[in-house]
Amino acid sequence: MASAHYPGRFGPAPVRGRPALSFPFANLLLAGLLLAGCAGAPERRAGAPARGIGEGIRITDVSPDDPARANDVLMRALGLVGTPYRWGGNTPEGGFDCSGLVGFVFLDAANVYLPRTTREIARHRAKSPPPDRLAPGDLVLFANRGQVFHIGIYVGEGRFVHAPSTGGTVRLDRLDNPYWSRHYAGARRLLD
Repeated sequence: MASAHYPGRFGPAPVRGRPALSFPFANLLLAGLLLAGCAGAPERRAGAPARGIGEGIRITDVSPDDPARANDVLMRALGLVGTPYRWGGNTPEGGFDCSGLVGFVFLDAANVYLPRTTREIARHRAKSPPPDRLAPGDLVLFANRGQVFHIGIYVGEGRFVHAPSTGGTVRLDRLDNPYWSRHYAGARRLLD
């Protein structure tokens, strides 16, 4: 199965392929990637308060609506831990950025196309569960000053898989980490 991404398209993969990207569209895609980069968790400043989900909100896992598909997504995502980060990357061989990882996993494991950028995925009108009702397979979003900049896949027990930053690898992190807690911006549930 091809692993191309079709920006703006959600849902099952089409039966037939689409033509290669046109030059103007490729420029638009590049501009979108520049505006929607992924970021790692920098060291927390001494004395900086943790805000967001880490303040008094307990993370309680709920069962996914489609446990079999959620399990496929989780196994695929966890199997990619250690893959190098590459800005704009969306394959295991070439490396991943955050949205490339999410798009690859959902296409490969659940046959669901996602837009290429984090901001486009964040705009999707899917269920938005509160942090105390996350289910394995939910997408978790992170923002700074109201702008979504990062995305990962929730795996349960307060942890998520993501491709954090240049020089890093796909890894597991905790939502209650002060940096991620402070920047947590919500979740999207696509597996139902």
